[in-house]
Amino acid sequence: MIISLLLPTRGRIHLLKRLFQSIIDHTNDLNNIEIVICIDDDDPQSHGIYDPSLNIVKLIGARSTMGDYNTKCLNHSSGDIIILMNDDLTIVTPGWDRIISDFAFTIPDGIFMAYPNDTQTGHKMCTFPIMSRKTCEILSKPYPKEYDALYIDVHIFDIFTRLKHLGKNRMYYLDNVIFEHNHFINGEVRSDASYFHKKRFTDAMTFISLREIRQLSAKRLLSAIEGLSLPNLPQYGISEKPPTNLFNAILKYFSVFFLDHGLPLQRRFILFVGFTKYYAAMKSGLSFLKRKSYELYGSE
Repeated sequence: MIISLLLPTRGRIHLLKRLFQSIIDHTNDLNNIEIVICIDDDDPQSHGIYDPSLNIVKLIGARSTMGDYNTKCLNHSSGDIIILMNDDLTIVTPGWDRIISDFAFTIPDGIFMAYPNDTQTGHKMCTFPIMSRKTCEILSKPYPKEYDALYIDVHIFDIFTRLKHLGKNRMYYLDNVIFEHNHFINGEVRSDASYFHKKRFTDAMTFISLREIRQLSAKRLLSAIEGLSLPNLPQYGISEKPPTNLFNAILKYFSVFFLDHGLPLQRRFILFVGFTKYYAAMKSGLSFLKRKSYELYGSE
């Protein structure tokens, strides 16, 4: 079973080398691993990244959104299992590939979303979602191009939370598979190019705008599980604008999340609190609130 690792990167050769070494050190069968890297054409220092021990597919093109990078990586991948990766992680579990492949064989219809232990969010968020190619095809656009940099993991987690709310739980937390996420929120300072362009409020509004898409995506997964025809997905569109102040944010997030009956009440509350705290943190610059909202509902 081939595993494809989707890996957009920019200006982080030192992190890529660290990640590559962790893959080499802890993979049971490197012949079954494919790394699909997406690099910007104006990042020449990354163009020559190479390791003779690894099967690397390199895509070079114009700078775009994280959703678009991941979509391009997916379209150029050949694996049966697709894993969304970051360049700031290291794999620390020996034989992680065998564990994931063995797990995939336990799902007869191949429809699932699993995720490893990232040592930070634990079971709360699928920071590095693992899906079968079949699942990606059912979702049609698992990594929407509309997301500039953030919320792709939250988007996927939301779809499978909705599927669980519809009566089919296909989320699996693989706590024995550790992908250590060396994320800046844990106190490390990051000043590289990957963090300068993130449109945090825009991506938050994208996440809100695509909630109907996520509900229909969950219904498509349910239909596939039950052997029924798949409902069509409408055109993707971004209609929401960022709140103008904290009071407006509270009202908007309350109406958006608490009235969304496609999610269980506890998840609605978590999203409301997480979005509100994150908005307050970004407006005030309070790192404590940013950390707490990160822990509640996702990563960057």
